[in-house]
Amino acid sequence: MKDISVLILVVQFSICSFSQEQRLIEENQTEINKEIARNFYRDLWFTNNTDNYTKYVADEYIVHDIGDRKGVKEQAIEQKKIADFFWENGDFDSKIDYQIAEGDFVATRWTGSFKATTLFGRIALETKEPISIINVFRIKNGRIVEFWNHRHDIETPRTLKFMIKGLFIGLLIALLPTAVSLKLRRKLRNISKRY
Repeated sequence: MKDISVLILVVQFSICSFSQEQRLIEENQTEINKEIARNFYRDLWFTNNTDNYTKYVADEYIVHDIGDRKGVKEQAIEQKKIADFFWENGDFDSKIDYQIAEGDFVATRWTGSFKATTLFGRIALETKEPISIINVFRIKNGRIVEFWNHRHDIETPRTLKFMIKGLFIGLLIALLPTAVSLKLRRKLRNISKRY
């Protein structure tokens, strides 16, 4: 009976020891994944080291973004192109607010502002107020394989800028038929004066 009790204790100890080792390995991998995400931001968005994209992004990844970029497979070079586009039009002032990680997933909330250096940047990209963004990465084998992007600029003046642009475009569209109708009205008056 003592042999069975000792055997049970040894098995329980082994299981407990194995699960503690497994937990430590998972915690270590989670910290490594958080560091991969932090370095991705430092190189591509906080400094203009966009050539380092290959260190962080898998050759092909899935993106879930605003607009048409939902569940789309892209080549890693796209992250460099996006970052380069912004760096060519201005400068970032950004920082990581916090990170949460579990397993292969890392969620990072970061805040950034963009100071434009080009006319296009001033019109389309510049932010007067900092914008908070939450990205969630799924990391596999040390590289980002899936990417969710969530911007929080609804309450900033940037939204007002888009509303004013939309209003301007709407007015322009409305003025075109008005101008055509006024021109046709003049023609009708001229024709009616002749008869």
